Amino acid sequence: MADPAVPLPAGAGAAEREALGPRGPKPRHVFSRRNIFLYGTLFVVAVYYLLPLYVMVVTSLKGMPEIRLGNIFSPPLEITFEPWVKAWATACTGLNCDGLSRGFWNSVRITVPSVLLSIAIASVNGYALANWRFKGADTFFVILIVGAFIPYQVMIYPIVIILREIGLYGSLSGLVIVHSIFGMPILTLLFRNYFASMPEELFRAARVDGAGFWGIFLRIMAPMSLPIFVVAIILQVTGIWNDFLFGVVYTRPDTYPMTVQLNNIVNSVQGVKEYNVNMAATILTGLVPLIVYFISGKLFVRGIAAGAVKG
Repeated sequence: MADPAVPLPAGAGAAEREALGPRGPKPRHVFSRRNIFLYGTLFVVAVYYLLPLYVMVVTSLKGMPEIRLGNIFSPPLEITFEPWVKAWATACTGLNCDGLSRGFWNSVRITVPSVLLSIAIASVNGYALANWRFKGADTFFVILIVGAFIPYQVMIYPIVIILREIGLYGSLSGLVIVHSIFGMPILTLLFRNYFASMPEELFRAARVDGAGFWGIFLRIMAPMSLPIFVVAIILQVTGIWNDFLFGVVYTRPDTYPMTVQLNNIVNSVQGVKEYNVNMAATILTGLVPLIVYFISGKLFVRGIAAGAVKG
């Protein structure tokens, strides 16, 4: 039998090809033991995560009489969006009956400035640590890394005292400062690793051309760092939007974020427990991080891989 690695002559006919026998790599079996195990595992994991979401969606589209029948997996016999409207606009939490709408806008007013402020500062920190070796840079970096792993619960009471003394306790501005500070250590690590993985010749060439600290950052580094900026945005939006602990500690009822409002709606002891409204409220609360991730998921994978190249 002919060697499969040897190419056929240019003018070889059908008879010669048949005489030489089969060529090329051996085809793989579609239903091999490895493929069955791999795709079977992926299918089980997908069902494990998607089944609760399915139950939440179908329950939110049912009326309470249908929910009381007890079959949580059956699709709704009559689709209704009334639970969604009530969850957004009229669900009661104590004396307030304005649903999640007020909490949504509070979360927007918390998330947007927190994300912009923390990313702006962390990107400059990471750029300076990666490309400008100033005195004490290693010590500063170690302090940031240690700060990234300090449990939030340890800092709750000291931050309450600080915010009270500066007159920001219970305000959205105080919570923005808290989220920005706690987000900077891990973001600085990501930006530092990403900038360190970029070709050093770019930085040296810009220095030779006379570019300074801000010129190199704004004209060269930042435009080439879209993937890591997307990673930082997704991490911060997800962490800040889904935060409950800081929201319930550092704000007041009129400035509660959406997650705290959701908790108050779900755990309300007034009236009948409306599971369809609770499910609709839960889905509404999680929509923003999901939308952000699905829009920029590919850039997230690229950025997180590149940001882990160098330590």
